[in-house]
Formats: sequence, structure tokens, C-alpha cells
Amino acid sequence: MYHHRLRSMTLAAAFKSSNFISWKSTGRLQQTLAGCIERTGKTLHSGEVSTLKLWPELACKGRYFDFRSNLIPASVDFVEESPLCTTLYKDGFRIRTVEHLLSALEAIGVDNCRIEMRNSDPHVCEVEVPIFDGSANEWVKAIEQVGLMVATDQFGNSCEKMAPYVNEPVHAWRKDSFVAAFPSQKVHITYGIDFPQVHAIGSQWFSSASLDYYFFSEQIASSRTFCVYEEVEQLRNAGLIKGGSLDNAIVCSSSKGWLNPPLRFPDEPCRHKVLDLIGDLSLFAQFGSQGLPVAHIVAYKGGHALHTDMVRRLSDYQENI
Repeated sequence: MYHHRLRSMTLAAAFKSSNFISWKSTGRLQQTLAGCIERTGKTLHSGEVSTLKLWPELACKGRYFDFRSNLIPASVDFVEESPLCTTLYKDGFRIRTVEHLLSALEAIGVDNCRIEMRNSDPHVCEVEVPIFDGSANEWVKAIEQVGLMVATDQFGNSCEKMAPYVNEPVHAWRKDSFVAAFPSQKVHITYGIDFPQVHAIGSQWFSSASLDYYFFSEQIASSRTFCVYEEVEQLRNAGLIKGGSLDNAIVCSSSKGWLNPPLRFPDEPCRHKVLDLIGDLSLFAQFGSQGLPVAHIVAYKGGHALHTDMVRRLSDYQENI
């Protein structure tokens, strides 16, 4: 009992609330995986094959990557800006394309998890999360198969799950793109994209009534990453999407439309942006808490760099007590 009270006091002190951000209990206990998950697959940008093992973890440990015994927390503090994906970097080791996996873990409620990663070349100090079909479906199915359990600390005690509530509007922007968060009692996401040069995509808006596990699983998780066909050669010349194919992305031509229909949703590109946003905002999580802010989040023409700018802005506002 003493350890339980001490841990609760220490954890409460670790969350810094401010005029902009308040950490409140979700009324739920922190969770972790009920067993181990192992998956191997081809990666999107390097084109190499990598293997992941997802392990259960103690309460308050949060989510972190383990690459050759180098531990990299899934935190915005370790984000390295990179094109077309979210990358974590620490002490010379780099983890690329973490957004789809983190989106699934955040939305389903895997609050504490050790993510062990292996690549095929022991001399290369970076590794990438497999792309699978370009969505988060593989991760959702794997987590559902193994199940969840209440996470406990080293003394066998459970821990309440906290969530960040936005008290005042917060925003980040780059040129004509922005992400904003407005006070709300539930998580809502509204996202807009605009591709005037690609008629089949065009201007799209998607809005969630209330974002929870079931909505994510049915309406967001299966949406695939997308690209414009006319940009593929340029991206490959830049060393990107070496593993990209019609099997792991939906590809749209400005003149011919979708090259690998059918779409899973009419607005699948916009829904995939929501998937990416959830994964990137999960980087605000601390000590096994919820990373996704409880707010109405509105984004327009965003990308990974802007999403993580928003997380840094939230972190800055949290520090300005």
C-alpha cells in the first residue's frame, strides 16, 4: 500500500498542467499487451526487410523502441524531421516510419510497450517499421489477436491512465497548412486535404464524431498511404519509397486517376491523414499516459513535420505553467 501511494504521488507530480493543458484521469487503468507480437515485412522507404517484436511492459514505462539494446522513447523529444515519414533518433540510432504502428497502439490503448526491432544488416544503424499494405490494419489485427491486460508496476500495482485536456486553443502552421486544437470534452478530428493538380483526389474533408477504439478500427485503420504517380520518380531519385508498390500504397495519376482501385473509402486519402495524425500526436504521451489531446483537432494540408510541430507546441505550453 505504501508503494502504491508513493507511486501515485510521484506520477501525479510528473504531469505538469498549465493554463493551456490539464492532465486528468481517464477513469481507466493503463494497459499493455497480453502477449508478444512478432511481424516481419518489407519497408517503404529503404525497401529492406525488418522484424518487430512487441512486448508487454510495466505500467508507467510508456512506449519505446529497442534497437540493438539502444532504447528510444516514442516521444517528440527524439523526433528527427524527415520527408514523408516520422523518424526517431537517439545516440546515432534511427527508427523510421513509426507513425502507423504508433497510431494503432495509441488508438487501441496499448499504453506501455517495448518495441524490439531488427534489420538484416548489422552495420547499418537505422531500421524502419514494415509498411505492410500501407495502413494500420496489420497492427490492429495483431493486437486484437493477442489482447490487452492491465499493466502493473514492479510491485504489482496498477496505475491510472491520464490524458491531456486542451483548455485554450493551440495551433501550429507552416505556410498555408495548419493544425489547431480547441477545447472539447471528447476527442474529435477534422482533417482537410487539397490536391488541385490531381482531380481524382481534389479537395477532401473528413470529420470524426468522436474518436474511440471502435471508430478507429472500422473507419481509420484500413486507410492506406497514397502518392501521386507523377512524383514517384522524383521521390525515388531522392532515396525515398524504394519499397513502394501498388501493394502497399494507393497511387493516383493526375491524368489517369487511380491506378490501383478500388478505394476502401471514397475519401481514403483524407482518412489516412487522420491515421498519420493520431500516430504523430501520440508522441505527446508520457509515463504510459494518453498522447492524443482531448480536444477538437482541426488540420488542413498537414504532414508529419507539421504534426510534430503541434506536439512541440503542446509541450511548450505545458512547460509554461
